[in-house]
Amino acid sequence: MKRAYIVMLLVAMMTTALKAQEFKVSKSSGKLNIVEVNNVKIEGYTGKEITFTSSSYSNDRDDRAKGLRAVSSLGLEDNTGLGLSVLEINGVVEVRQLKKMDGPNVLIRVPQGINVTYSHSSPYGSDIEIKNVEGELDISTVHNDVRLENVSGPMKIRTVHGDIDATFTGLLKNEVFLSSTHGHVDVAIPGDTKANLKLNTSWGEIFIDPAFKLELERSGDMVKYSDKMVAKINGGGITVNLSSTHDNIYLRKK
Repeated sequence: MKRAYIVMLLVAMMTTALKAQEFKVSKSSGKLNIVEVNNVKIEGYTGKEITFTSSSYSNDRDDRAKGLRAVSSLGLEDNTGLGLSVLEINGVVEVRQLKKMDGPNVLIRVPQGINVTYSHSSPYGSDIEIKNVEGELDISTVHNDVRLENVSGPMKIRTVHGDIDATFTGLLKNEVFLSSTHGHVDVAIPGDTKANLKLNTSWGEIFIDPAFKLELERSGDMVKYSDKMVAKINGGGITVNLSSTHDNIYLRKK
């Protein structure tokens, strides 16, 4: 019985691997602009190509469409075989999906010299996950949660209804800006990070790991308070700006 289960598991894994499809763009620097792609994960790596992989799109194929090509209302075509349009325009690689709802689950692997922008306003879609990216990040969503892991480039992350969860495993070298209107902002950084903190919430609370010794901004012998909490840790350094209008901010020691 156990052996039969293992065989079935191996067959399932092989079937999944066979269904996976991949599209590549030879580019190791410049900009990747992802627009209204519902289900995406982004990973940095040391290669020289932007790769797009999906193991789900083939399950959505329409048998009646055999021999035809998919075209969106914008006139874009599926030139990847993944339900995506990938075009390079003036040196920028632009990615859009053809379906407004659903769409493929896509893993995008980017070389470390690539800067990434992502914008998403649709109510359809899942959380966006980004890890191991060293290039600049500019992320703007309305409904998505954003999860960051081991990213180190300058970053500007904004969401309206989503939460932001970030874990920085190395020393931060570039400015961090994370902002949610209705969700929480939860960040873990190494204890020896040298940073200037700017933490702001209108209707939530701010929670900070007691391991961080806050050096509050002063004016003469007086401590300066404002609508933002401004402080330094470890003598100050890069700017870490965390903002949540209606929810809490958490700063943890990694």
